[in-house]
Amino acid sequence: MIHTVKPGETLWQIAEDYRLPLQTIIQANSGIHPDVLYVGQRINIPGFPPTETIPYSIHVSLANRKLTLYHNNQLQKVYPVGLGRILHETPVGDFIIINKAPDPGGPYGTMWMSLSKKHYGIHGTNDPSSIGYYVSKGCIRMFNHDVEELASFLPIGTPVSISP
Repeated sequence: MIHTVKPGETLWQIAEDYRLPLQTIIQANSGIHPDVLYVGQRINIPGFPPTETIPYSIHVSLANRKLTLYHNNQLQKVYPVGLGRILHETPVGDFIIINKAPDPGGPYGTMWMSLSKKHYGIHGTNDPSSIGYYVSKGCIRMFNHDVEELASFLPIGTPVSISP
C-alpha cells in the first residue's frame, strides 16, 4: 500500500497511524531519511494490499452524517452515523481500515474497525440514540448491527474517505 505524505506529517506519526514500528517503514523504503519528508512523497506501507485491488470503498459525509458503501464504484448502501462533536471533530481525509476487533466493550459497541489514523475508527455503540448526531470523540459511530454487517465482508485495507 502507498501512503502519500500530507502537510505536517512525520514518519514517526505515519508509522503510528498504521500501527507499525518505525523501523519497518524505513526498511520498506530504501533511501528514506526519517527526518526528511516532503508533501506528496509516496511511502510504501508494508503488510497492506494496494487499495486499487480492493473492490469496496467507504465514503463518510460529515455534513450529512452518513456512511456510504461502494462496491466496484457502485453505491451499495447508505448508513446513518454519529460523528465527532465540537473540539473532537472527526478527521477529514483518506484512510484505510487496518484491523478489526469484535466486542471491544464500553462505548464502542460490538465491533471496532481501526482507521489508519491513530485513535480513530468505525465502531458500534452502547447508545443507539446517538446515531445521527455529533456526539463522539471523533470516531464514526454506527448501529451495532450495521457495523457488524460491514465488518463481516470488508477486507483489511478498505479505503475510507471522510469529507466535510
